Amino acid sequence: MSHDNLPVHDPDLGHSVANPGLEEHIPRYTDVNEGAGNRAYLAILTMLGLVPLLAIAFVVIYFAVPKDMVLDFGIIRASALNVGLGLTAGLAVTLIGVAVIQWARVLMGDEESVEFRHTAATSAEDRAALGALYDQGVEQSGVRRRKLLLGALGGALGISVVPALVLLADMGPHPTKRVREQTIERTIWAEDVVLVNDENWVKLRPEDIEIGQLVNAQPENLRELHGVEAHQAKAKAAIIVVRMDPNSIKIPESRKDWHVSGILAYSKICTHVGCPISLWERQTHHLLCPCHQSTFDLGNSGVPVFGPAARALPQLAIKVNQDGYLVAQGDFSVPVGPSYFERDSRNDFKDGDQ
Repeated sequence: MSHDNLPVHDPDLGHSVANPGLEEHIPRYTDVNEGAGNRAYLAILTMLGLVPLLAIAFVVIYFAVPKDMVLDFGIIRASALNVGLGLTAGLAVTLIGVAVIQWARVLMGDEESVEFRHTAATSAEDRAALGALYDQGVEQSGVRRRKLLLGALGGALGISVVPALVLLADMGPHPTKRVREQTIERTIWAEDVVLVNDENWVKLRPEDIEIGQLVNAQPENLRELHGVEAHQAKAKAAIIVVRMDPNSIKIPESRKDWHVSGILAYSKICTHVGCPISLWERQTHHLLCPCHQSTFDLGNSGVPVFGPAARALPQLAIKVNQDGYLVAQGDFSVPVGPSYFERDSRNDFKDGDQ
């Protein structure tokens, strides 16, 4: 016997308090007073109408207020930019919330209903009734009679996305060709910049590097930078210096002056996804990236021989200065690191190039 078929002689049997039923419905003031309803309608429209103005103010503040401007509130000092953005964005979201709540409180249908509990499975009749209930909800929401409400709400929600989109500008400068050339496509390497040991900042001499040895190195001018600027520069300028027997490596004609007696300098940054590399195989002249096993042949201009990397390691042209130290001939000829959509790969060295 199912629970639905159990005999019930007295619904209140076993209950200490009888079912009180629904209380008498008391109409709201806005339901019986048309003027009050119209005033509430106007107030909601006003709140939603202020949202676009706050969104515009957010954008103006973002571009107009200097990032270093500070507001002094006595015991608290705060960034003027953060205060302005917080107030405009916060008020916009608050007005949307208050407007929707007020709409539900004073304008939407106020009829009370009772829904009895039933089994989890919904009957076909109930599903059919759901459509009718939806239509009833639309009717009670008042949007058919006060059509501006739905448009104002949609406009307020839509314009509130603009401040979020504007904040995407904080991800960095737009990567135009000029910006790329001044940032990610250049390093602090320049002509006559000395190569120094990455661990102790000792200047490198050719006679200090043995055949088969790998040295992690940096540009000497990196010490002039500090903080975030230094970290960003190091991430692009890091190199490895290796020495190989000149008779055992392939030096293309275009790079015959890029090495010093078999000493070559390559970017330490993998061309796959930018991992630092220093796993050196002396016998094969291969350099292995520990992240995804991309392997580069440093005896053949750093071309990839295995793994997902598709481009050769950028090589830094070096020479010896008058003091006997290894120095750069200039910056890398191609951008270092992994690929990106705007990167021009036509100048990357490929196996067989001369």
